[in-house]
Amino acid sequence: MTSLLDAIVGAYDVRGLVDSQLTPDVAEALGVAWVVTQKLTDQSVVIGHDMRPSSPELADSLARGASRAGAHVIEVGLASTDMVYYASGVLDASAVMITASHNPAEYNGLKFTQPGAKGLSRANGLADIAEGASKILAGHPVEWGNTGSREHRSILADYAAYMRQLVDLSHSRRLRVVVDAANGMAGLTVPEVFSDPTWPVDIVPMYFELDGTFPHHEANPLNPDNLVDLQAAVIAHGADVGLAFDGDADRVFVIDENGDPVTPSAIGQMVAAREIARFTDLHPAGHPTIIYNLICSRALPEKIVALGATAHRTAVGHSLIKTEMARTGAIFGAEHSAHYYFKDFWGADNGMLAALHVLAELGSSSQTLSQLCADYSPYAASGELNFRVKSVDAVMAAITEQFGHTGDVDLLDGITVTSSDPHVMWWFNVRASNTEPLVRLNVEAQSSADMEAWRERVAAVIVSQN
Repeated sequence: MTSLLDAIVGAYDVRGLVDSQLTPDVAEALGVAWVVTQKLTDQSVVIGHDMRPSSPELADSLARGASRAGAHVIEVGLASTDMVYYASGVLDASAVMITASHNPAEYNGLKFTQPGAKGLSRANGLADIAEGASKILAGHPVEWGNTGSREHRSILADYAAYMRQLVDLSHSRRLRVVVDAANGMAGLTVPEVFSDPTWPVDIVPMYFELDGTFPHHEANPLNPDNLVDLQAAVIAHGADVGLAFDGDADRVFVIDENGDPVTPSAIGQMVAAREIARFTDLHPAGHPTIIYNLICSRALPEKIVALGATAHRTAVGHSLIKTEMARTGAIFGAEHSAHYYFKDFWGADNGMLAALHVLAELGSSSQTLSQLCADYSPYAASGELNFRVKSVDAVMAAITEQFGHTGDVDLLDGITVTSSDPHVMWWFNVRASNTEPLVRLNVEAQSSADMEAWRERVAAVIVSQN
């Protein structure tokens, strides 16, 4: 049974096939192990779930296990991941969100959170939970206290009010916004957040019906194929902006008025500038820190430094970045995958809050979104390219052998090679996925020709290992 848990427990969360890997029995065992290993007996914990067909049963099984082990379970029902983070922050309680984010319908998963929406990964508790669940499933006796309790509690209205408190759009110019919820949880949260009649925002909804079979397209906005409908709708409605959320609505991808994607690094620069300005107004003598992961555009740290803040580079991964947000006291963090983290949201990622910042910036300006973002993407980027390989280790060794002498090398997350010539900007990163059996490649350079040349050279070495 250990091999089963090893197969579905990743670095930051649990993810597996619902019929053969992540079953109700496994979820119940994880619920018991969660409470026992994290010493949550007699404490309140939060459980929410997305709209996947398997999610209600898995949430019920997890809650049954957690309450058996003595926790007081607050079941918030249908929720986005950032709603569960909100509950964890407000209640200062450990929490679990049942979701497989952008994965297809046959998958599901669990995202564990420590009190105050802090990250929980293999490094700080998830491995213990997996080991405990394995013992339970193998029939080993487990000691716990008295049986706890279960209660259902609605948090949607409170969450929405909190979002509106963090970013107020009541003074915005009128905006027309197309939102593609991808049949995911944004279909629940967007109508509630934008229900304030003082907000001059006209929402054009796309695929707001909650349907975890994803009948229109996958709920992964980083795949360009999943943006086609939104891009067409932005043009057709003459909209100011388009927003695409993933399945659990903790990520948002932005489309400008021309139907063109705005890179997450550009959105990171826009939101970072807003957060730095706000921090500086409140703390004139302060020096804020902004976090970015190592596959963001180099334009992002350059903008952060130009605005007088410290740019702190990290590896990829939401639990890791939430930990770094707390450790460094950072006011904002951005990932290339369109996760955005906020100090005033307990350091957690929040796609809705990032979207509100974009609308606030656009609504306070007479410029279009493409004009606002014109200076945010000075370099040519490949986007993230994925390769299935026989051996990650063999790929990494080959990349080191072929390119280790061509520039500066660091191993913060996979292998990053950066130009050592200060007059020529290029870099690439090759790393293993934390959630899928893939190797990922990102390349950026000053010119499209240089980017394409490096992309082809590195990709050829990766493919040669198969």
